[in-house]
Amino acid sequence: MSLNRRSFAKAALAAGGAALFAETGANAAGAAVPARNVVLVHGLFADGSSWSEVIPLLQARGLNVTAVQNSLKSFPEAVADAVRVLDRQDGPTVFAGHSFSGMILSEAGEHPNVSALVYVAARAPDAREDYGALAATYPAAPAGAGIVFDGDEGRLSEEAFLRDFAGDVPEARARALYAVQQPFLRALTAARTTKAAWRTRPTWYAVSANDRTIDPDLQRFMAMRMGATTVELDSSHVSLISHPAEIARLILDAAGQD
Repeated sequence: MSLNRRSFAKAALAAGGAALFAETGANAAGAAVPARNVVLVHGLFADGSSWSEVIPLLQARGLNVTAVQNSLKSFPEAVADAVRVLDRQDGPTVFAGHSFSGMILSEAGEHPNVSALVYVAARAPDAREDYGALAATYPAAPAGAGIVFDGDEGRLSEEAFLRDFAGDVPEARARALYAVQQPFLRALTAARTTKAAWRTRPTWYAVSANDRTIDPDLQRFMAMRMGATTVELDSSHVSLISHPAEIARLILDAAGQD
C-alpha cells in the first residue's frame, strides 16, 4: 500500500521517528557548534517584534541577537535582507526562523557564518520543492481561509489572526501583534528555494501541536525528513510568543550552551 506524506510521517513516528531520515538530515552527523550570535527571521503576518519575548532571554545568556526586518515583497529580497545581517556577524551564528521564513533559512542557511538552523513551526522545503503541493497533501490549515487581499497585497484578517494564528496569546497582546503585521505580496507564497541548507547544517525544529496555520503533521514530517532535533509544544502557531522560554532553550541548545 502506498503512503502519502502525511501517512508516511505517522508511520515513521511509529517505527522510531527521525532514524528513518538519518541519511538525509544533517543532524545525524554532528552536534552543535558553540556560537555567540543569533539571527532571527520573522514570517508572514508579522514583523521582527514577533521575537520580542525570546530576545531578552537570549541576551541574558550573553548572546548577540539581531532580528531581521525582512521584506515580504519578493523571495529574493527577503533572502537578501537576511544575508546582509548574516554578513555582519563575527563568527558562528544560529539562524532561526518562524513560519514562512523557514524558506529563508533553507535558502540562505549555507552562509559561512551559519553554524545551526532552528525552525519554529516553519516551512522547511527541499531544494526546488513545491511547498504548496506538499502542504496540499495535509488538511488545509484554517488560517488560510482568513487571508484577505487588496490587489496583490495580502494580510490576515483580525478574526483569523486572533483565532488561527495567535490563539493561545492573551487577546490584548494578540491585537497588538495584529496591528504590526506586515502585508505580503501574493507571488511570495509561490516561491521555491534553490537550496536546502538543512542538508548541510545541524538543525533543530519546534513543532506547534495546536497549530492552525501550518498543519502539525506537516511540521512533524518536515522535522523528521531533515533529521532535526525536535521538540513539540502545546502551542498555537506563534510558540515564539506563547512559549518563549522553550524556544529560547532550543536556540541555546543549537548555540552549544548548556
